[in-house]
Amino acid sequence: MNEMIISFAGGKKVNAEYRGFTIMTDQSPRSGGEGSAPEPFSLFLASIGTCAGIYVYSFCQERNLPTEKLRIVQTHHRREDGSGIGKISIDIEVPEDFPEKYRDTLVKVANLCAVKKHIQNPPEFEVSTSIAGS
Repeated sequence: MNEMIISFAGGKKVNAEYRGFTIMTDQSPRSGGEGSAPEPFSLFLASIGTCAGIYVYSFCQERNLPTEKLRIVQTHHRREDGSGIGKISIDIEVPEDFPEKYRDTLVKVANLCAVKKHIQNPPEFEVSTSIAGS
């Protein structure tokens, strides 16, 4: 079991302590925050693209393929009724001289992303309250 400790840092700031890191969040000024850190939902979206990115980057590194001009563009498409995101598109942009034989494999590698797999097969959520220190 891995624990992540969530704490409140004043205003609309909420932080997560995990494996020696502090992940800071804040709400936008529009939502009553200071905009001093990404909103939690932005971190969720970024986790998808960065997860795909590390798989793509590692694949290229293992094959000594250049990564300088490589980038991923993630686009979020709203649901028709406006109630959130209905589709996430990930486009892996490669330089002109990137070997054609690896382009389809990059897509397969990006699809190995653990974040995406967890969204497609979500965990069960359990929320409860307890007395601090017990």
